[in-house]
Amino acid sequence: MVTVENAVLAKMKTQGANFEILVDCEKAIAFRGGANIDIRDVLAAQNVFSDSKKGLPASEIQMQQIFGTANPLEVAKEIIRKGEIQLTAEYRQKLREQKKKQIINFIHVNAIDPKTGFPHPATRIEAAIDQSKVKIDEYAPVEKQMDGVLKEIRIMLPIKFVMKEIAVKFPAEYAGKGNYAVQGFGKLIKQEWQSDGSWVAVVEIPGGLEEEFYDKINSVTHGNAETKRLAIK
Repeated sequence: MVTVENAVLAKMKTQGANFEILVDCEKAIAFRGGANIDIRDVLAAQNVFSDSKKGLPASEIQMQQIFGTANPLEVAKEIIRKGEIQLTAEYRQKLREQKKKQIINFIHVNAIDPKTGFPHPATRIEAAIDQSKVKIDEYAPVEKQMDGVLKEIRIMLPIKFVMKEIAVKFPAEYAGKGNYAVQGFGKLIKQEWQSDGSWVAVVEIPGGLEEEFYDKINSVTHGNAETKRLAIK
């Protein structure tokens, strides 16, 4: 259980009444996300306040009217699920780092260096983001931040987003596993079973996954598959 000194505020204002609780920041976020955590481990104190700074308790009558219960643990659950949870500076930084990794992975998977045709290593993308000092928003979706990020890092890194069409052929003994592996990488454009039991297909994958795709295919078939890049678009 978090101490009161290290707790953050979770609050909810509804029907003209204010309800506040003191919580462990990370556990409250996890609880809100559906994690199986005992509410007692989330709370610094098993009390619901109308003003936590002044130590004013919330009205049991109002809790009963609004939440259908005056049980502080049940009310606390609703505040965490539907209210506002203050975040610590450390937790915000953690969220920013997680979002940055998602952005780096998105670029690494979907883009290539147009000079070489290969994806930029994740470490190179991260270095460009750090050097450009581009601001990462911990709340905004990756897709909504890409234009701003790319505008800054393209000064240092040539980046092109492409899709690649690759034809594959698996011998009969590897056809089942190959089929499953191919569909895990992208969109299956067409497929056909041959009279000898082999399987041929054309798959569209993000440009940065080409080498990983070949590695997977070779692993599944022990190097017995045939592949050919058909198009880059």
